[in-house]
Amino acid sequence: MPRIFVKRTLRDYWEKYPDTEQYLKTWYDTAINTNWKTPSDVKQNYANASILKDSRIVFNIKGNSHRLIAKFNFEKEWIFIRFIGTHSEYDKIDANTI
Repeated sequence: MPRIFVKRTLRDYWEKYPDTEQYLKTWYDTAINTNWKTPSDVKQNYANASILKDSRIVFNIKGNSHRLIAKFNFEKEWIFIRFIGTHSEYDKIDANTI
């Protein structure tokens, strides 16, 4: 089963933006219950996800009004949440290096 570091990041975010709670819980449940081995596997569940360099994947949350960047270690089944924010906050960062 994959491990996500750290779920608290998601919880803190949905406490700030309550309208994202169900979307983030769904993403979390999918991520820990799906055996993703490659970025292509992720795309099968999330067709709109953007594959970046260094095993980073950008997920659109709540109709693309929020973005979540996760860094994957597919071999160890680890998922690191690197960023979560509004679309406008996402536009101010470098998703490839965060």
